[in-house]
Amino acid sequence: AGIALCRELGIADRLVPTLTPRTAFVLKRGRLRPLAEGSFLGFPLRLSSLARTSLFSPLGKLRMACEPLVPPVRDAGDESIASFVRRRFGREATDYLAEPLLAGIHAGDAERLSVTALFPRLVDAERTAGSVLRALRGVSPQPSPQGAFVSFPGGIAELVEALVARLGDAISTSTRVIDLQRAGSFTLDTSGGSIVADAVVLAVPAYAAGAILKGIHTRLASLCADIPYASTATVALGYRRDQIGHAMKGSGFVVPRVERSPLLAGTWVTSKWPGRAPADHVLLRGFLGGGRDPNRLDAPDSELVTDVERSLAAALRISGPPVFSRLYRWTRQSQIGRAHV
Repeated sequence: AGIALCRELGIADRLVPTLTPRTAFVLKRGRLRPLAEGSFLGFPLRLSSLARTSLFSPLGKLRMACEPLVPPVRDAGDESIASFVRRRFGREATDYLAEPLLAGIHAGDAERLSVTALFPRLVDAERTAGSVLRALRGVSPQPSPQGAFVSFPGGIAELVEALVARLGDAISTSTRVIDLQRAGSFTLDTSGGSIVADAVVLAVPAYAAGAILKGIHTRLASLCADIPYASTATVALGYRRDQIGHAMKGSGFVVPRVERSPLLAGTWVTSKWPGRAPADHVLLRGFLGGGRDPNRLDAPDSELVTDVERSLAAALRISGPPVFSRLYRWTRQSQIGRAHV
């Protein structure tokens, strides 16, 4: 849908793919270990790839290889990501794939996130073929030559700017909805005046929708307000390339909970996209908080920046302080950025 919107706005020709190689890594015992070649969502589809990977122990590999022999549960109801992967692939796969990768991309808790809601293809594979690996090997998914992600030379802001320009006067920015009432049609009381409409789409966070809906549907408002949200922080760090000992040939890495690191993940922005830093410099990002570490963001800014600096330095063999750093706190209510040079 995002690509289709770019085409409609006439900016699809500006889309750029990620740089190659697109290898992703997992931090294990202080070392970055690449995901197996030919894997799907991190799960090696070929026994040869599973045998060569350094991410799992021999027993862990054997347990994963036996997944086709695990009896399917065709009507288990909803199940957490962790429960599903543990049952089908074993504990090591849960610790080093499901928790940091499948749940990590949502900054959530693998023991609470629904596998049916987030990865229905895995559930369908078990139900239809009796085995995830058997089903995926039969399909043989081929990666896109462009990779899974695209962006713009100036970042995703280009999409927002193009959309705002196309909408023109049809959009009112910096206008807060104060109340919503319904008497036949809908009436929105906003900081810019009242608006009468036949239909209203609340494309807002659930807790904001809950506050708006109180006047017309108390039960729905309560359900929206009860949906939990995880807060995260992102720290961007700039270094000279000669400060970093790691080759950084790939997109970045995820960090399992069992590693007991403050980091959820780290991305190598300049290894993913062209033009993101001056020549001979690199831009890195570290992620903190989320559903598995909700109290991390209680710390002051300086401590969060230091946590990321130390964690990235250990993983990437970085010497010396960054030439640039910036902290972004993504809380339920807002995003706040602070720069440190």
